[in-house]
Parts: sequence; structure tokens; C-alpha cells
Amino acid sequence: MKKVAVVMGSASDLPVVEKAIKTLREFDVPHEVHIYSAHRTPEEAHALSANARKNGFGVIIAAAGMAAHLAGSVAANTTLPVIGIPMKSTTFSNGLDALLSTVQMPSGIPVATVAVDGAVNAALLAIEILAVSDDALAEKLAEKRAADTKKVLAANAEAEETYNR
Repeated sequence: MKKVAVVMGSASDLPVVEKAIKTLREFDVPHEVHIYSAHRTPEEAHALSANARKNGFGVIIAAAGMAAHLAGSVAANTTLPVIGIPMKSTTFSNGLDALLSTVQMPSGIPVATVAVDGAVNAALLAIEILAVSDDALAEKLAEKRAADTKKVLAANAEAEETYNR
């Protein structure tokens, strides 16, 4: 199975990004975690993305806030799928700046973008990408979807029993 690279621009992103790491672990997806900034450690971020394919990665998750250039700079240096997680900022616009920076990529350098702080969906999207060529992983995804459906239907039954009279 290919690995997932998880990279974030700052250690302050870790509390949100840990949700992606936890999800990858739940699916037994091999992964590596790095803290590289597009601006403060550009050589390391470049090396990660430029060598990702030969190092056994199948997809990269990149999380950054504010200017949020990390996902775009990573995507510019690889042909692997890159999933951007725009991170919420308390200093400006509650993550809208990061969302726009992540989603507004120039033609030819795509970044799949999830919701602000959407780490779980980033991990699930990475898993879906890997599952295209891994039937066992696809089955695990189907099982998770079925379990999620069962949970919602149980909550619905409880709500109907409690409130519908």
C-alpha cells in the first residue's frame, strides 16, 4: 500500500491535523507526518514533495493557515494528488483567508481542498484515492460508511420515539 504524507506549516496546526492522523491509523494506512513551512523551510517542503512518489507515497495532505501556501507549493513539485486543509486562524477571518488561498490554485496545479479544519475528510479523501487500486481498503471504507449509516438511523429512531407523539 502506498503511504500518505501529512505535512503542516506549523506545530500549532497539530491539534486539528491529529484527527487526520487518527483516521489514517484507524484504516491502517501507512503515513509520515512532517512540519514544514512553505515560507520558513521551503527546501524541506520541496524535497518532500519532489521525492514523494519515489519514496512510496500515493497522496499528500498539506495543512496551513493564514496565507496557506503550503498545499500549492507542495502540489507544484509533485504529480501526486495533494489535499489541502485550510486551517482556522484567530487573527484574521476565521479561516476564510486560508480557504481561499488553498482553493484558488492556478490552472495546471490542482489542490483538492476540504473544509476549514476538515482533517478527517482530508484523511478519508486520501484513503479513497488509495482505495482506487486497493480493494481491501475500499472494503474498509464501505464498512465505515455502513457503520455511520447505522449510527444515524439509530439516532433517528431514538428521536422519533422521544419526540413524535
